[in-house]
Parts: sequence; structure tokens; C-alpha cells
Amino acid sequence: MKTALLLFALASALVAADRPRVTRDNLAGVEKSMDSAIRSWDVTEPYDLLGFTRGVYLPGYGVVFTTEVNLMITVITPFKLPPTGAKLQQLKEKKQQRLAFVRNWMRETLVSAGSTLNEVPSGEKVVYAVTIFYQSFEDHSGMPNQLIVEAPRQALADFKAGRIGQAQLDSAIQAWEL
Repeated sequence: MKTALLLFALASALVAADRPRVTRDNLAGVEKSMDSAIRSWDVTEPYDLLGFTRGVYLPGYGVVFTTEVNLMITVITPFKLPPTGAKLQQLKEKKQQRLAFVRNWMRETLVSAGSTLNEVPSGEKVVYAVTIFYQSFEDHSGMPNQLIVEAPRQALADFKAGRIGQAQLDSAIQAWEL
């Protein structure tokens, strides 16, 4: 009986040793990198990172990062009322332009994150979701509330290392908007 328990413990230890361990430190490094990249966006038109990027590892699935941003800051005070009419439409158009930038940026960020997270098993995924903040007075009809990109970690690492091309990466990345 003791021999069977010893063999079981030894086999469990060997299996666990083969499995990469995703730690909080691994995720924190990527979170900081994502936040730093957001802060480096073009500042000619103010935007806001709302909180910090957060990542979570889900064994058997992969790693998921989330961020919330306000693509255009609108300051409202008793002396500066919310925009209306043409100014409100301009705000929407500027946010739409920023969304195009954010979509491309998210794909690049996904590749960067996936290529640095070697602890995430190659068969698992890397997901990045950006929630878009809207003021209550904004017209955001036809605009997404959330952008999500996802790819297998192995495809991201292979692209970064030059083992696959852009077309193969594009077919591996899934993107959707809610």
C-alpha cells in the first residue's frame, strides 16, 4: 500500500513538473506592459485608461486580460454642459476613428502578450478584451461596448518567432465585438 502511494505521489510530481506554472507575476508583467502601451497612445485628443488591466489564468483554457478605456474624455461641470447637436456627432466620429486604431493595437498587443507568456501551455488561448466607456448622453448606436481578440498562444509565439506568416496569424486570431 505504501509503495502504491509513493508511486502515485512520484507520478503526480512528474506530471506537475512537466506542466508550466502560470503565476501572478507572469500576468502582472503583461498587465503593466498593456497599461504602459495604452498610456503611450496619441495624446493630442485626451482619452482615459479606467483602472488597470487585469489578467486571470484559467487552467485548461488560457489567460484572459481585460481593460476599460474612455476613448475621448468629455469634461462636464456646472459651467461646461454636455455636448449636443454637431459637437455630439463629432464626439461619436472621433470615437469611431479611435476604435479603428484600438482594433489594430489590440492585435499587436495580443501577439506581444502571447509571445511572452511561455508558461501558458501552447494549446491554450490568450484573450484580450477592451471595454469601451460611454457617457450617458452619448449616442453610441452602432458602436461596440466591448472589443475582444483571441488566439492560441502557440500561434502568437510562432508568429513572433517568424515560424508562421501574417496570413496564418490572421486565420488564428478570432475577433468579435459586443
